[in-house]
Amino acid sequence: MSKVVLRDSPGEIPAASRVQRDLTGDRPAADVEMARVLGTLPFRMALDSSGAGIAHWKHEPLHDVVAPMSHHVIMAYNGVVQRMERRSGKDIAIGTFRPGAVIIIPEGSSSRWDIPKPVDVVQLYLPQTTLRRVADEAATGVSPELLERTAHPDPVTSRLLLSAADVLEGNEALDTLFRQQLMDLLATRLLAAHTGSPGTIAPARGGLAPKTLLRAIERLRSDSDSDVSLAALAAEAGLSRFHFCRAFKDSTGLSPHAWLRQHRLEQAMNMLRDTDESVVSIAAALGYSSQTAFAAAFRKLTGESPSDWRRRAR
Repeated sequence: MSKVVLRDSPGEIPAASRVQRDLTGDRPAADVEMARVLGTLPFRMALDSSGAGIAHWKHEPLHDVVAPMSHHVIMAYNGVVQRMERRSGKDIAIGTFRPGAVIIIPEGSSSRWDIPKPVDVVQLYLPQTTLRRVADEAATGVSPELLERTAHPDPVTSRLLLSAADVLEGNEALDTLFRQQLMDLLATRLLAAHTGSPGTIAPARGGLAPKTLLRAIERLRSDSDSDVSLAALAAEAGLSRFHFCRAFKDSTGLSPHAWLRQHRLEQAMNMLRDTDESVVSIAAALGYSSQTAFAAAFRKLTGESPSDWRRRAR
């Protein structure tokens, strides 16, 4: 399973990310370059070992050059409306930061940014290999080359990205599945809306065969160290990640991440109702990084704290 770094408060940039470099050159990973340019640390971040992931930044006005990076960077803005300027060589783009607008910095591009006010933004770091894989799996017929965008209206991509930062729950299995699904979903959206020749997505091919679905559910239910990444689930089903997610949802009505989150909730309820285990012990047993993370995830789904729910259920 990919290593995930989740940070809710300032801390040190992970060593693996500090030295991350593109195999074809000396480009820094996106999170490293963003930390340098923004002069701060992210409010929240989840990365895998390739440097791909999601980061929520709150930073001061910016007047600096962003160097070429080893990932595509897609940003959704979540602050007050303001004008900004982006210079790439002799080209100048003037845009308006506003909710519903996105910025795309393609892999390897460089530009100077002048943003006069503080910024609240969620960023996606997307490897070109992921974009190419999704294009192949989805049979889009599109060349996976992203266009540069400056405060470009795209409320669909913006909503997906802004919601992502709030869904990370501090549970490695859940967060990894969510991040992988979101990467593929956003890559599909970017291919459809932000390339030079948008194409169409191949239609769904139906649900999983009953035995294949059962094996996938058994893997998701496993309390062992079984790999529940999308890559492992799809490989066992003999499908691409893209088509596995579609088929699993067609069969169950839920994405793999939503199914596992519901299963974890049911486990938590059973343990709270039927045992005297402490909340902190239940959080650890279900794979949450802390009692606080477990309580926040439980409240998000039920509207109650684990302790309050237990008192009411008994």
